[in-house]
Amino acid sequence: MMLRPAPGTPVTFRWRKWNGGIHWVHACVYLGSDEHGEWFGQRPGDRSSRPGRDFVAEHACVMLLPPSGDWVLTMNAPPHPTRVYIDLAWDARWDEGGDPTGIDMDLDVVDSATRGIWIDDRDEWDEHRVAFGYPADIVARLEARAVELEAEVTAHRAPFDDASVQRWLGVLAQLPAPRLDP
Repeated sequence: MMLRPAPGTPVTFRWRKWNGGIHWVHACVYLGSDEHGEWFGQRPGDRSSRPGRDFVAEHACVMLLPPSGDWVLTMNAPPHPTRVYIDLAWDARWDEGGDPTGIDMDLDVVDSATRGIWIDDRDEWDEHRVAFGYPADIVARLEARAVELEAEVTAHRAPFDDASVQRWLGVLAQLPAPRLDP
């Protein structure tokens, strides 16, 4: 088993697409682990980017990398309008260099204050599973997983509940502020 960094250690969460293309890259910090998996956080001012898009976080969020490796959870602090954003994934794990990584598999489960709970990006999923040649067994597994996760989010079961997000946002808030280089 790989040793984990100390809480507060900066890490870079690197996403790619099935075809190997670069996707999102998130600057974050390692927070620790619990029975649900490994937790990371982004503070206001942390950067996320992908080809054609770059932004700086305005609100804190925490991310969970579960042992299954087939999804990654992001929970945003209020007043962000999206409470839950789950990326369906493949091979989400720690890489040999000590950073979290995963293959974004298009489908997302979202809980938004303005729209409710739904499975997003089915059009991208349909397009990419043909264009990238997703194996049929992975397609079936992730489609079923998306429906399961949608039900878990709807029921507010841990780790998709307010207590889980508040616990890890609290850990993030207690970390020393990052040192700014002059």
